[in-house]
Amino acid sequence: MDCIEALKTRRSVRAYTGEPVSREVIEDIIDCGRLAATAINIQPWEFVAVTEPAMLRAIAGVAEFGRFIAQAAVCVVVLCKDTKYYLEDGCNASQNILVAARAHGLGSCWVAGDKKPYAEKVARMLGAPEGYKVISLLAIGHPAKPSHKDKRPLSDVLHWEKF
Repeated sequence: MDCIEALKTRRSVRAYTGEPVSREVIEDIIDCGRLAATAINIQPWEFVAVTEPAMLRAIAGVAEFGRFIAQAAVCVVVLCKDTKYYLEDGCNASQNILVAARAHGLGSCWVAGDKKPYAEKVARMLGAPEGYKVISLLAIGHPAKPSHKDKRPLSDVLHWEKF
């Protein structure tokens, strides 16, 4: 699948088959996150790939609106050092990971991390050093069912020269 198709067909998936995803594919997906745009090339990110079922259940148990993480093949937790543009950089990396997952034929869903009450707990569960913030919890796996939520048409959101 090419990049444009992956971007245009990516949708949030909250139901997974439980089929594993190979380490090679997980590494390729996270490598795409590592290559995201970053302010002043600071690259404040670190990625934790969680595949252990007990830890997936533990994360799902504390993540508001993220109970489906327990059924994902992997949860990629994106953390960033607390720098001036940590949130923007972490979001860029997260989006790259979501699109890369789609390009590999997988489903994914972004669960918020930054500013959520459970973010600190997740960081401690994963052994993150002080000064790192959880940006996102990215559930990834083989979709149990396709997601076909329509997006607003371009004509509704594109404005030329002025709003």
